[in-house]
Amino acid sequence: MRNEHCGTVIAVDIGTTAVKILAVDGGGRVRASHSIDYPLNTPKPGYAEQDPDLLFESVVKGVRTVMDRSGIDPGDVLCVSFSAAMHSLIGLDGDNRPITPCITWADTRSAAVAERLRRDGSGLEFYKSTGTPIHPMSPLVKLIWLKEREPELHASVRRWVGIKEYVFARLFGRFVIDYSLASATGLFNLEKLDWHDEALAAAGLTRDRLSEPAPTTSVMTGLSAEYARAMGLRPDTPFVVGASDGVLANLGTGAVEPGVTAVTIGTSGAVRSVVDRPAFDPEGRLFCYALTDRLWVIGGAVNNGGIVLRWACDNLFAAETEAARLAGEEPYDRLVRLAQEAPIGAGGLLFLPLLTGERAPYWNADARGVFFGFSLRHDVRHALRALLEGVVLQIGAVARLLEQAGGKARETRASGGFARSPFLRQMLADALGTPVRVTHTVESSGLGAAWLGLHAIGAEPDISAVGRWIAFDASGAHEPNPEAHEAYRRLAGMTAALYESLKDRFGEFAALQSSFSSEG
Repeated sequence: MRNEHCGTVIAVDIGTTAVKILAVDGGGRVRASHSIDYPLNTPKPGYAEQDPDLLFESVVKGVRTVMDRSGIDPGDVLCVSFSAAMHSLIGLDGDNRPITPCITWADTRSAAVAERLRRDGSGLEFYKSTGTPIHPMSPLVKLIWLKEREPELHASVRRWVGIKEYVFARLFGRFVIDYSLASATGLFNLEKLDWHDEALAAAGLTRDRLSEPAPTTSVMTGLSAEYARAMGLRPDTPFVVGASDGVLANLGTGAVEPGVTAVTIGTSGAVRSVVDRPAFDPEGRLFCYALTDRLWVIGGAVNNGGIVLRWACDNLFAAETEAARLAGEEPYDRLVRLAQEAPIGAGGLLFLPLLTGERAPYWNADARGVFFGFSLRHDVRHALRALLEGVVLQIGAVARLLEQAGGKARETRASGGFARSPFLRQMLADALGTPVRVTHTVESSGLGAAWLGLHAIGAEPDISAVGRWIAFDASGAHEPNPEAHEAYRRLAGMTAALYESLKDRFGEFAALQSSFSSEG
């Protein structure tokens, strides 16, 4: 085992909007970091694509920048370990060049296919083996859509990969997919840790058109000399295949023990916990993805987290936002403070925070935001409180499903921009009914990748020992208030009933909107 002070891990986190590179020492301290943004292209309604070569170049440039900034000797780099966003899909030709963009998780063009699979029951059967909910984000659903709608393109693709596979293929000349990202494709059997034959048949694929599945702790050597020079690394530097950003966020916050749940609320949000065997929701509402070949992460992602408050700042409360800027105040802080002036329940005003459709617990791409209960006595404060409560109640709905599948939570660890506010952390504790602690870890996925890298090369034999890297907010845990928790329990029931009464209307309205667009 290496001493914790004798080297550095380079963690690469390939996200949806940026690649983030961290240089992390053996004590979990970030010595240097760098982020490179790239665009998300939306050429048509429902499309969300990226340039895979631009993402690859960003990885190479980002690693080089961190190496230069940190002054790390290349010989002191213990390994480079990877995290990546889930559900990406790229079609390659026979020379391994992209002939499609990188289709991201946010792409919803295959929504009708997802709905069909849910209705005919085949989607639930796939879920029971793969752990990937049926939704347009899933590569399985994307591939079925491509097979049906663009059959010539589908047939011309020699190999389908995700963005991390593409990066590793460029660096090493091999096509390898880790169990974690494979388990997020909808094409991978969680029990067998191998491709799922029935899902492959539905997607019109054979195994030779996919990458080779491998443990998340797999170590690759033989880095291209060209890219070693470009990144400022030695060619013999070990590269750890790593895992997906979601499961690594749990590892990076130390939420790997039974009963410890991780909640991340950034632009979107997620609730996750770690279990020692695959676990499923009987209705297919939770995901189950591999962390290692012995640990799995179950949970659910919500589309609408901090993006709801950003939308409110930009579109509903422009006057309050401008007043905050003139006063030298952060606009989000001003809006949260106004929300605190309204009571729990926002004076009888409910909000469904479904501005961008929803993943868990509804898996409904057609769902949209709804205010319900407006009266003449409501003002800006009530509307803001309802917005924030809507987000927290949605997180709570996923957390309740998680308890049914994985056991009761005794503690929640919160991260993401939403958790910066003590008021919002207390609201989360009251809604969930568990103590909420906040970690100082800003880049939890990157830190999780660094720890997994040390584990993979044998420098840290116990993956659960990551807790020694985790620092918590000095204010301590936010304990739930029993009266507030009961109020939020009742509000959760009303919010769920409101959604149920509207869910069929969302689809009808989406079809109506589509007809208006086609007429235009």
